[in-house]
Amino acid sequence: MTDLTRLSACAVVDLLRRGKVSPLEAVEASLARIAAVDKALNALPTVCADRARDHARRLMNTRGSAQRPDHWLHGLPVAVKDNNEVAGVRCTMGSRVYADRISTRNDLIVDRLESAGAIVVAKSNLPEFAAGGTTSNDVFGTTTNPWDTRLTCGGSSGGSASALAAGEVWLATGNDFAGSIRIPSAFCGTVGLRPTPGTVARLQRQPYSPLSVEGPMARTVADLALMLDCEAGEHPGDPLSRPAPAQPYSAAAASPRLPTRIAFSPDLGIFPAIDPEIARAVRTAAGMLESPAVRVEEACPDLSDAHAVFSVLRSHIYVGRLADTLDRARDRMTAPVVWNVEQGLARSVREVVDAEIAQAELARRALAFFDDHDLLLCPATLVPPFPADLTRLDRLGTFAFDSYYHWMIPTYAITVTACPALVLPCGLTAAGLPIGLQLVGPPRSEHRLLAAAAWMEQAFGLAGRVPRDPATPAAS
Repeated sequence: MTDLTRLSACAVVDLLRRGKVSPLEAVEASLARIAAVDKALNALPTVCADRARDHARRLMNTRGSAQRPDHWLHGLPVAVKDNNEVAGVRCTMGSRVYADRISTRNDLIVDRLESAGAIVVAKSNLPEFAAGGTTSNDVFGTTTNPWDTRLTCGGSSGGSASALAAGEVWLATGNDFAGSIRIPSAFCGTVGLRPTPGTVARLQRQPYSPLSVEGPMARTVADLALMLDCEAGEHPGDPLSRPAPAQPYSAAAASPRLPTRIAFSPDLGIFPAIDPEIARAVRTAAGMLESPAVRVEEACPDLSDAHAVFSVLRSHIYVGRLADTLDRARDRMTAPVVWNVEQGLARSVREVVDAEIAQAELARRALAFFDDHDLLLCPATLVPPFPADLTRLDRLGTFAFDSYYHWMIPTYAITVTACPALVLPCGLTAAGLPIGLQLVGPPRSEHRLLAAAAWMEQAFGLAGRVPRDPATPAAS
């Protein structure tokens, strides 16, 4: 049989459903791949092999005992980001503060996935408290990119993207604030979705914040839609959540279709600079979509205040998340995380409220833009993957970034619109590294995004580039 780890999630789920492969065989295939390649990546530093095997045996013993929904995963192994709780498994948040903590319960997203037949096989690495666009921490160290292990996989869901690209798992959880799903997906040549807030229920300390969401990460658009079907749905503990849609997301991915009115922007009107290879690849990809039936024009909503709005609101979120941790464990927190919290504590109430009002106005401008456009395309990152020993970019060309996260502006500018955004590979650099295209639609347009992404995935022809064996190309 073809190596299971080389197959798509949908293909392996089909084998599991038909009894051609058992859940235990799928778990063993995943564990074997992790053992073979993760030393080069450090993507999955916590492996819960015994828990996964026990879960697989339980599923095998109850096989066929209940009606299975279409999105039932039948024992497919998945990875869970190390800021999502998995009962009985170490959950460090990438911080020395929680280096030895064992979770006593599942996060809601883990409950959803396990209820859909998923098996958690490992926890994926992240920067401390998911604060950053690369993946490195003082507990587990640095995670690298399978395309070139000298380079970063992005962050903060970098371990998930790296593991997917290397074939260690078929699906992985992510959460997205400044671009934590989208940046690693772009850097690793995988597919990731930041859904509309409320699509995937989430139990947060600040329950009315639309900035941080849970979302699926996968290798293909069809796999991504399958995972979203497992994750989506309301929960009484999340006041922003809403019921799962009547039409499965998988149906949209199975019906590739471009909308007729597509906008393209190389810089969203706000990028300070961009790598020329990224700009060329994204413009070329947008040009491939134009036809007598599909209009592609250069346009974007007014996002001129997105950087200022996000800078204030992100610092406010960090106060809610970590101010009490800072009070009791400052000496075990790294300087960037302390800086994040202190930035928020220094804000006035008026600053925060003004930023919330400005965000609402920005989101309404974005919504109005989609009165005349079905889809917005733009780069997912300003640069290709850079060296893994860097945790930030300070400069791009002659431009100096004003904060450690400023280089992530292509994604966080979309975050403040409250619009869903999907990233998929659209090209390769001269060095053979993946380039990510960001697809943005109006709120609650995930079906449209998935159908369009499925069409583009076929047109761009890059889906077969992952999974891949980790490589360190010879220096030129």
